[in-house]
This record gives sequence, structure tokens and C-alpha cells, in this order.
Amino acid sequence: MHIRMFQPDDESAVIQLWDRSGLTRSWNDPRKDICRKQRVQPEWFLVGVLDERIIVSVMAGFDGHRGWINYLVVDPDFQRAGHARAIMVQAERMLHEFGCPKINLQIRKNNLDAIAFYENIGFTEDAVVSYGKRLIPDE
Repeated sequence: MHIRMFQPDDESAVIQLWDRSGLTRSWNDPRKDICRKQRVQPEWFLVGVLDERIIVSVMAGFDGHRGWINYLVVDPDFQRAGHARAIMVQAERMLHEFGCPKINLQIRKNNLDAIAFYENIGFTEDAVVSYGKRLIPDE
């Protein structure tokens, strides 16, 4: 697998990957999320390509205090082969080189496979409650 920066021509393939993997939600327009990422640290939106097919994606970011991971997903046909770990190594390296002291991420409570994956690569559950407030509706 080759890891590279997302390119605008990748949009359809990435959205198909997110849909296929059950990552999208009705309240988040994936095109708007991609557009937003392209305005802020676009070089930290990575995709993994195997045989000219995008099989993994991740959005990393750093707000000056904490790093964040969003939209990490692997095509169901290619899971459990080390692709998520490989792209996370790249994302962590970029964040570390930028001086990021800690990475945060959010996982849906019922996504037990994702919880196990992140624990396996060294993440631990923080004693926090995650809140959100939508400022711009995507619907």
C-alpha cells in the first residue's frame, strides 16, 4: 500500500469508502467535511492506495494544544492486514514532528472493533465526556 496526501480527484472514491465502511452519518455531509479539511492542514488528509484503489483514509489535525484523528477507515475487504496501523504510523509521525504532545480521537461507544484497534496501538480511554455543538448544519 502506498500512503499519500488526498487529492481533489479522490473525493468520490473516499466518500464511497466511507459509505461502504458505515462511517458516514446523515448529519455530516462528507463533501462538506472534505472541503473543510482542504482549507485547514490539507496535507494531513491521507489516503492509502493499493492497486490504484483507495482502501484507507485518515484526517489528522493539530489545534496547537492537541492532535486529532478523524475519518480513519479501512475498506472492509482489506481490514486486519495492517493498513490502519500503517496510516496511523504516518499520521502520528507528522503530528509528532510538528510538536504535538498528545492525540485525541472520538469513537462511537458501539464500535468495539475500533476501540480494540486503538487500544492495540497504544491509545487509552481518557476520563472525559465528549460534548459537541453544531454551528453550521450540514443537512
